[in-house]
Amino acid sequence: MTVERIMSKNPLYVKETDLMTHARQVMRDHFLRGVPVVDNSMRVSGILTDADILEIRDTKSNITVKGYVRTVPMITPETEILKAARLMLEAAHHRVPVVSGLDRQLVGIISDVDILAAVKPTKKSPLFIEEIMMTDMITCYPDDSITKVWHQMLEHDYTGIPVVSHSNETIGMVTRRDIIKAGYARVAEIDGRGAKTGEAPKVEKVMSTPMYTLPPEASLKEAIDKILQYDIGRIAVASNEKLLGIVSRSALLSACLIGTGL
Repeated sequence: MTVERIMSKNPLYVKETDLMTHARQVMRDHFLRGVPVVDNSMRVSGILTDADILEIRDTKSNITVKGYVRTVPMITPETEILKAARLMLEAAHHRVPVVSGLDRQLVGIISDVDILAAVKPTKKSPLFIEEIMMTDMITCYPDDSITKVWHQMLEHDYTGIPVVSHSNETIGMVTRRDIIKAGYARVAEIDGRGAKTGEAPKVEKVMSTPMYTLPPEASLKEAIDKILQYDIGRIAVASNEKLLGIVSRSALLSACLIGTGL
């Protein structure tokens, strides 16, 4: 199966000459983690990520997108899906533009969600999610400040952090999208530059509940199905309401490539 079968056509994009403040508004309005960047000839030059736009703190700035463009692998509509998955994982991107060929005209975009919906674990993939879960993870409490969590997300490039009780019982998840959607991103940015974090809103104000969990003996397919069903970036692994680990889309995608030769 090729990328053409699963890519989204007519994606939003920004130009190299656009101001970063404009790009930030586009991404926040549409809750995008990444947006293709094109030059004046509509050739794809790369992608702009939410981590890049969050570096711009001022509401007015003459900084353009061009200086923040990240390179992307060349993926065309004819690229095999599994090859595209490997290229995305190696580049550490969750969304990648699809180009027409050597002229690099933008024709679509593909995400790790699109690929997960189209692939299956192989015979050599791990049987249980406990084999691929990340156990060295950052968690937060409902009474933590959004400022603290926001800066942890930026420092570690996390899109979401599990929320647990002080006895490590699962409660929910707080994501960049939750904070941005609630309008607290700007508050967190300002507080990070000097205001007292104790004055910032608490995580409990924006977190998503309940936390979607699976037991450690759940299969990869169960995890993929749940991530697709709820449109989430990660699934928590828990036993008796105690958090054990996290399985991300990237981890699941990597596991589905085992034994494919890619």
